[in-house]
Amino acid sequence: MADLTEFEQLRDDVRVLKDIEAIKRVKYAYFRCLDTANWSELRELLHPKMRANIVGGHYRLEFDNRDDYLETLANSFHAEFVGQHNGHHPEIDVHSATEATGKWYLSDVAINLARACTTVGTAIYTDQYLKTDGAWQIIETGYFRIYETVTQDPEPPALSAHYLADHGRRLPTK
Repeated sequence: MADLTEFEQLRDDVRVLKDIEAIKRVKYAYFRCLDTANWSELRELLHPKMRANIVGGHYRLEFDNRDDYLETLANSFHAEFVGQHNGHHPEIDVHSATEATGKWYLSDVAINLARACTTVGTAIYTDQYLKTDGAWQIIETGYFRIYETVTQDPEPPALSAHYLADHGRRLPTK
């Protein structure tokens, strides 16, 4: 018969592995929601008291609540925007039954049709997660760029599909 402490350790190890997989799903959904402007689903992935610190080549954005963060995203991922955000190589540490941290490598392409420019880059995301009511949420997030290029587009790209044109927020007309 297995020693009770071995069984308890196995149970704890399985819980940690399940938590890591659940956290991966949260962050994968985060990137999908960005690129599809799915703000209602993204709202559920973010804790109401979430904080964010985003540092790019020419910008630094700080937020101390979910609503301001979501509003900025909705104004950025608009109907004249195309985005591709891939988060990979997760390094997740579960610290307790309700707290975890993670690092993600981001590769992204952002085409802003309104400004006629394309941004390409990579970044390292650092997150903190909190499990509330049985679900993991991001309570703190942020990234710093490894590299970022911004190029002006003399001609708009020939898009054969443009999801946000139909699902993104409409920019005010000038």
